[in-house]
Amino acid sequence: MDRTLKALSLMLSYPTAELQEAMPAIADVFAADKRLLLATRASLEALAIRLNHGDLFDVQESYVMLFDRSRTLSLNLFEHVHGESRDRGGAMVSLIETYREAGFEPATTELPDHLPVLLEFLSTRPSLEAQETLADAAHIFGALATRLVRRDSGYDAAFAALSQLAGAEVDADALAGMLALPDDDPTDLTALDAVWEETEVTFGPDPNAGCPQVRDLLATMDRPITPTPNAQHAAE
Repeated sequence: MDRTLKALSLMLSYPTAELQEAMPAIADVFAADKRLLLATRASLEALAIRLNHGDLFDVQESYVMLFDRSRTLSLNLFEHVHGESRDRGGAMVSLIETYREAGFEPATTELPDHLPVLLEFLSTRPSLEAQETLADAAHIFGALATRLVRRDSGYDAAFAALSQLAGAEVDADALAGMLALPDDDPTDLTALDAVWEETEVTFGPDPNAGCPQVRDLLATMDRPITPTPNAQHAAE
């Protein structure tokens, strides 16, 4: 198992008391991984300390404001590819089938394209497969890191680490396309309410959906979606 990918999966998950207690051990995993730049390891340690010692309610609220109330910071990766279109349903079905074929059953209620779920899966896969999958999403990690730096959250360190583990150059055009989308305002409750009125993404059988490898599904991520009105995530 790739312990660093597993540790990143946990760090990017919704904070709980159990995760807070595990943060020192998670920081130790990062400190031992020489694939990561020294500065990145130091930033990850700082984030782990902040999550470990912060008031649980505060760190949970911060997480929700960042990742659940902002579509441009969504941890559901297909959100950055398909938005709320029906194409996302077919991609999701294929991803679920890929997990099951590998004997992986996520122990979570999150969607299968949720980044912590994908990272947990990749932590169990051969290193080359995991690296290629991360490389396909490198520009998404770059865009998320840039937006998180603007918000001074500390979580940008996790995406810097993912970029380094991917070991690939970011597609500059794809990155620019993502950063061209305006940042969401997580305090805009009217826009959040509008999300619940949108058509729900369906995950029923798709006659055209095969069972490609995860990296093939993520390979389409170099084509950013066109922004549409009222397409933000609702808070938990």
